[in-house]
Amino acid sequence: MIIKKLDDVLGTSAEVDTTGWTSRRLIFKDAGMGYSVNDTIIKPGARLDMTYRHHLETVYCIEGRGQITDMATGQTHQIAAGTLYALNAHDHHVLEANQGVAMRMVCVFNPPLTGAEVHDATGAYALEP
Repeated sequence: MIIKKLDDVLGTSAEVDTTGWTSRRLIFKDAGMGYSVNDTIIKPGARLDMTYRHHLETVYCIEGRGQITDMATGQTHQIAAGTLYALNAHDHHVLEANQGVAMRMVCVFNPPLTGAEVHDATGAYALEP
């Protein structure tokens, strides 16, 4: 059984901070679960252009407001607490947090992240062996 608290990862190498987001990695590849789980803050006003070529991701918003745009269709969806979206086809998308309001998301990745990833120039994570 694995028990973790957010306080266990704050201020450690499992808390990855970038200009647009801060991801607190709770479960990653070395746990052997077959997926990873992050508690992620999308910073106010952030605009993140992403395409996870190697990963599928499910995201559940628990705080804040913003929007996600499917770049293949141009369709935009509002995101607020209680909204879930799943990137089930390596979808090219743009996620935006409203100005002045951070979004807090629970993110599940398959295959699992190793814990230290940041987005590359295409908005993807590299596939780890």
